[in-house]
Amino acid sequence: MRHVVVGTAGHIDHGKSSLVEALTGTDPDRLKEEKARGITVDLGFAHLDDGAVRFAFVDVPGHERFVRNMLAGAAGFDVVLLAVAADESVMPQTREHVEICRLLGVTRAVVALTRVDLVDDPDLIELVALEVADLLEPAGMGAAPILPVSSKTGAGLAELRRSLHAEARETRPRDRLGPLRLPIDRAFTMRGFGVVVTGTLVSGQLETGAEVELLPSGERARLRGLQVHGEPVSAAFAGQRVAANLAAPGRLTPVRGQVLALPGALRPTRMLDVRIELVGWAAAPLADQDRVHLHTGSAAVLARVRLLGGRLALDPGESAFAQLRLESPVAASRGDRLILRRYSPVITIGGGEILDADPPKRSPKSPAAHARVEALHGAGARQAAAAFLAEAGPEGQSEAGLARRLGISHPAAAAVVRRLAAGGDASVVPAPSGSSGEGGLVVSAAAVRRLEDRLLRRLRAWESENRLRPAVAIEHLREQAAVAPRTAEWTLERLSASGRVERRGGAVSTAGREIRLRPAEQTTLAALRELLRSSGFAPPTLRAAASVLKAPPERVDALRRLLAWRGEAVAVSPDLFFDRRRLERLRAEVVAQAASSREIDVAWFKDRFGLSRKHAIPLLEWLDRERVTLRVGNVRRIRGAPLHSMRG
Repeated sequence: MRHVVVGTAGHIDHGKSSLVEALTGTDPDRLKEEKARGITVDLGFAHLDDGAVRFAFVDVPGHERFVRNMLAGAAGFDVVLLAVAADESVMPQTREHVEICRLLGVTRAVVALTRVDLVDDPDLIELVALEVADLLEPAGMGAAPILPVSSKTGAGLAELRRSLHAEARETRPRDRLGPLRLPIDRAFTMRGFGVVVTGTLVSGQLETGAEVELLPSGERARLRGLQVHGEPVSAAFAGQRVAANLAAPGRLTPVRGQVLALPGALRPTRMLDVRIELVGWAAAPLADQDRVHLHTGSAAVLARVRLLGGRLALDPGESAFAQLRLESPVAASRGDRLILRRYSPVITIGGGEILDADPPKRSPKSPAAHARVEALHGAGARQAAAAFLAEAGPEGQSEAGLARRLGISHPAAAAVVRRLAAGGDASVVPAPSGSSGEGGLVVSAAAVRRLEDRLLRRLRAWESENRLRPAVAIEHLREQAAVAPRTAEWTLERLSASGRVERRGGAVSTAGREIRLRPAEQTTLAALRELLRSSGFAPPTLRAAASVLKAPPERVDALRRLLAWRGEAVAVSPDLFFDRRRLERLRAEVVAQAASSREIDVAWFKDRFGLSRKHAIPLLEWLDRERVTLRVGNVRRIRGAPLHSMRG
């Protein structure tokens, strides 16, 4: 069954609620005040199953004082049912509602010329129809059927249903595979059930038992139950009017304007990059830094308009790119429509589209900022993703974050990333093993090149400053280059695979780096090599070695690191370097000990190799790191691991 949301529109007292009741048998006016005064002041709801279509009607107030309430429901319209009284014709709220629907992108419409039973002259009805057609043509609704009807006598209702069916067949289905988003247009507590929220599910699907998040508050809840048109269901899909019963350990405080989403799938924002349009009948220009009422989804907040490109004002009928700086956070996505109302007097002045729901703060006068937002207008998901990645630079964007910023599902965003990667426009830094949540880090191709250049420049600078040091610790290089650990590791792997750097253990050097020793340094190196060989299992500390060799400590330290890089020595601890062949024999003897006993302790180790505790403990810890032994309490269990290269 196709689900279609039909929203009413029109001037007060032009018969919107009566029309809904005549079509569905349900009076959408649910408040005592509405029934007593005979006017609609808030959203009303009804439904109609008609053949293969289930219509959900959202009845809106027509009075100018309640446009705010009208806007809370209008964002979910698929089709607008415009009511125009045949005995009054087009009125102020008729024009405003039509303009609001146009600005929200709702252009499928059916017009009901109501109260025809009060008009005796057929020519008058035809004249009103012409006036309505003139109103709808510039709003993109020129093809809308205009039908004379009477809720009182039933005249024209059958044809009205047929027209609604025809429009329903042409509506574009909502995205069931998209991210879950339910803008809340009503929230209340029901005895025996608890908290209930309602709204039009604009994308994704809901299932009972699922954990959800209320935004922007961030409250978490579980879906205790779901109803669609009063019927309990186990799941609800995009395009349906939904009532969700929420349960949480603490007190929930949902209100109109919040959004129900899956945890982490959407984030509140206080800034929006937008394209806005000022309606032609606006009384005055919209100036840069003007304060406005912003409506998006079912939310309404105050915002400050910053026109981009150094523009000072926007005249009626013109459009521009802007950044909206919100006084309260909202949960919105790229592609959402918005309405702007003047701060005072509160009247509708324009609307537009959200191009980026998570932008950086921009200088309104910057040509680059204007060009960047302009490029997002009309861009597809791939183009927008490329722009967001270019802006992120070497920091990149997580796959989950990119999905949020594009306003699409994770699988759809992953497909966009695959296309970018296949075209050589981006790369994915894999998530650390065992991690969950944000997924891989996506980095633009240009940013990858900048990352490689940054690390190589910093590496070469370090090597020029440390002539005798064969390699720099990766962690030190990363910190000097100001690159995140995950990104630095991935970039160095790329550089290593391409042959531009050489990695050994936790250190890195430029490929083919040669240490050219001066004669005095060669003499010291030979003496140091012999000193380590002759010292056995009691090598000297740096200070002691420098004293014996009569050389500066910094030179001795650099030379013993050079021996380690060449594989002639092993750094067991930061200040203890051993001759490599000596450690190979020690290792072989420990492994051989497993034939008689799988366990050794400190006393055995000291006695077997004639060690002091000063040297025994670092050597045992080194054997643990090399996976020759495993510490279990006060003993070491011999793993019996085979010998392997100890270079590095």
